[in-house]
Amino acid sequence: MKKFALTLLFACCALALAAQDVYKVKYQGERPTIADFADALFPEAEEAGEVVEEVYDEEECEVDESFNAIRYAWNRYRKGLPQSEGDSITLDQKNGFICYEFRYEDEYLRIELCYWNESDQKHKLIAYNVSCFSDGKYSAGQFDGLVFYRYDNARKEFTWCEAPGFEVEYGTEDGAWVYYDLPRSGKNITVNYCYQNGTKKQSTLKFDGRRFSF
Repeated sequence: MKKFALTLLFACCALALAAQDVYKVKYQGERPTIADFADALFPEAEEAGEVVEEVYDEEECEVDESFNAIRYAWNRYRKGLPQSEGDSITLDQKNGFICYEFRYEDEYLRIELCYWNESDQKHKLIAYNVSCFSDGKYSAGQFDGLVFYRYDNARKEFTWCEAPGFEVEYGTEDGAWVYYDLPRSGKNITVNYCYQNGTKKQSTLKFDGRRFSF
């Protein structure tokens, strides 16, 4: 019962990120990059109508503390400013991948953002993924989760969408916690299963150009 309740909580927190209906993407050139998607998802303070530093330091974050953390770090990265202690941003434009990492003592937070070109050549699929670790082991955090968006090439905007082809899960009936690794290279998502006895298993979600399957 406890694991079911926590799993439901993670799902609700992940969906909170999708509260905004439409994200407009501004870009130069023929097509948007992963940085352009990040700019739309993590707007600057002025665009959001608030001060980024204040949001980052607030004890009460109505949306998501991890989201505020990556937004703060991404804004500093785009402006060429040094990151706060423990923060780092990796931008891989070529592979369409961004990773935010925060380290404090034995605690580690990782947030990934990537996208796939869909086979209809009219859409792109965007994924946002949060995972927390403690002492080198997965430690399910309050805001952990995997969320998807679909970008419309013609409209130049993206909106939340259901996970294509599979159901995102955070716990299994046999007692495993579940977290995901987005691809920096390739197209497939790695699914990690962690058991209390230390056993770990993995499976692969393969992308066919429109949806994922095991």
